Amino acid sequence: MTSSKSFCLEVSGPFACFTRPEMKVERVSYDVMTPSSARAVFESVLWKPAIRWRVHRIEVLKPIRWINLRRNEVSAVVSTRNVQQAMAAGSGTLGLYIEDERQQRAGYFLRDVAYRIHADLSLAPGSAEPLMKYTEMFTRRASKGQCVNQPYLGCREFAADFRLVAQDAPPATPIDESRDLGWMLHDLDFTHPSDPQPRFFNAKLVNGVVQVPPFEEARG
Repeated sequence: MTSSKSFCLEVSGPFACFTRPEMKVERVSYDVMTPSSARAVFESVLWKPAIRWRVHRIEVLKPIRWINLRRNEVSAVVSTRNVQQAMAAGSGTLGLYIEDERQQRAGYFLRDVAYRIHADLSLAPGSAEPLMKYTEMFTRRASKGQCVNQPYLGCREFAADFRLVAQDAPPATPIDESRDLGWMLHDLDFTHPSDPQPRFFNAKLVNGVVQVPPFEEARG
């Protein structure tokens, strides 16, 4: 019985920002889409507690280009205490006034991006449901362009277009570029849900392709 099923999505958009976690104030993107962002695209089409997505290949289809932008951001979040009070009372004011909490930040973003992202769909440990159920569900939804929430390219305001790439489709033509991308965020380790820890891997762009190692090989 097959333990996993591989899928490919082609995603694109006018802007993207896969934020480097070491940049504390300004938003600076990685050169290439991160595995965690690619996983989020697959999960936006289909996510269930019984399944897991593992991204293993990212193909860069357009030249890496940059743009400087300044954006308005909200500098505060709703306090946990206010949320708890609203839940206990059944109502409450949880809104933030943008004019009171607004701040402007510069960003160094990617522009005019396109990728083919490859991921394996498998069952979560302990799940007894048939994998075929979810492979058919994902294929049906992705083929129709359906999603649980709008996929995005790093930041929610950078919406992504996506389409399912058939297994018999012609291979992509990635950009002709190879270089070391340095340490890149792989994903978060939720072994301790209250304190998730980032894991990194040494990313290399080889002829326009980033091969993503298994999460277990990433470093904290």
